[in-house]
Amino acid sequence: MLEAQMTIYVAGHRGMVGSAIVRRLKHEGYHNLVTATHQELDLTDQLQVRAFFKNNKIDYVVVAAAKVGGIFANNEYPAEFIYQNLMIECNLIHEAYLAGVKDLLFLGSSCIYPKFAEQPMKETALLAGELEPTNEPYAIAKIAGIKLCESYNRQYATDYRSVMPTNLYGPGDNYHGQNSHVVPALIKKFHEAKMRGQMSVEVWGTGRARREFLHVDDLADACFFLMRLPQERLRQVTSEMSSHINIGSGRDITIEALVSAIQKITQFTGEVVFNSEYSDGAPRKLMDSRLLDKLGWQASISLEEGLADAYRDFLCSS
Repeated sequence: MLEAQMTIYVAGHRGMVGSAIVRRLKHEGYHNLVTATHQELDLTDQLQVRAFFKNNKIDYVVVAAAKVGGIFANNEYPAEFIYQNLMIECNLIHEAYLAGVKDLLFLGSSCIYPKFAEQPMKETALLAGELEPTNEPYAIAKIAGIKLCESYNRQYATDYRSVMPTNLYGPGDNYHGQNSHVVPALIKKFHEAKMRGQMSVEVWGTGRARREFLHVDDLADACFFLMRLPQERLRQVTSEMSSHINIGSGRDITIEALVSAIQKITQFTGEVVFNSEYSDGAPRKLMDSRLLDKLGWQASISLEEGLADAYRDFLCSS
């Protein structure tokens, strides 16, 4: 459990998730923060990670570092997605344990659940069916991270907690044209179409797939809540410490509805053309966040408010 005097290492502090968690920790008065850029520390190199923990007295680790991307990137670079993510989490979790770190938060992804998991997806759906093929390497790496934390807790009595966020968006997102997730990709596409005066925009897929979205500041709020939650409270709710906890908004929409919302926010007035030759991915991905709700946390940022915030961030970063 996080305490005020602890020194906290946030791995991946420059990413959307890591930077949001850093902002939240600083806002709450936590200033004993340790960070390192990729140039300063290659998290895929075990010896570098071991030296880092040896040279820094760390009390709490947040594993927000990961190689991430959308459907195109996952399809194009499967080897990088499975290798880099496995190495990052293995090195951080194992070396944290060797350094005597008792508390850790690992951030996974909703893609750990089977493609045709019963909706909404409960924590118990893990390993209950086949994964979505387009992001299977990434999902397998994240499942391994959950099981690493679970195994170290069982064998060494650590308090390594895993959280599974739904689709995230917000400040600090990646707006790369091909390697980004759906919200930043659409924001960039519609904004550029408006600026060029295009008459239409093509969107991959049928638009019928349903997705749940969570603003990254809501995620940071949930992570902070769970980092400070006593282990005894977790056990009261789950009967034993859960291997992982879902973090979501509790609501999903079609990609078509998301497109319409982004079209409105970016003020693009042209036509939208859905190209069904491209995969929709999983037909639906809605998290069952009742465990987190029972613990006492709910999302507070509406999708409309969050998308407007994301678009402002895009304009500032362009």
